Amino acid sequence: MRSPSSNRFLDLRILAWAFVSLVPGAIGWAALAPIRVASHEELFEIPRGTFAHRMAGERREILPQTIRLTVGLNDVLAFRNADTAPHIFGPTLIMPGQTFRLPFRTASTYSFVCTAHANGQLEVIVAPAPAPGWERFLWRWRKLTDKV
Repeated sequence: MRSPSSNRFLDLRILAWAFVSLVPGAIGWAALAPIRVASHEELFEIPRGTFAHRMAGERREILPQTIRLTVGLNDVLAFRNADTAPHIFGPTLIMPGQTFRLPFRTASTYSFVCTAHANGQLEVIVAPAPAPGWERFLWRWRKLTDKV
């Protein structure tokens, strides 16, 4: 029969073995496995009454000042106009009830005229897809810790 202290030693050895063998595997997977996403679309809705609030002189923030996208992951910017008035995004007129989608294939910073935005301008920053290795591991780590 084993003593309680030898059982604890065995438990510690098993725990140490699991840590030493599983952690490097998890890090390797996070660094090298392809990133899969359910949708490439990043959807923003222009709520009903936005135009009326603008005409009344209110500065409501319904869109972020900067939208960040990543090539190959969330690289399609979509606006759904739930307002009763049309809105302009860049050279496009988005009619009430319409959804406008703009795909991005090149990493860069873009500036657009946007009547749904409080200051009339919207910046879109498109980052390159994280390369396999350390960059992809850090991208996954940031995504994991941002949601906590």
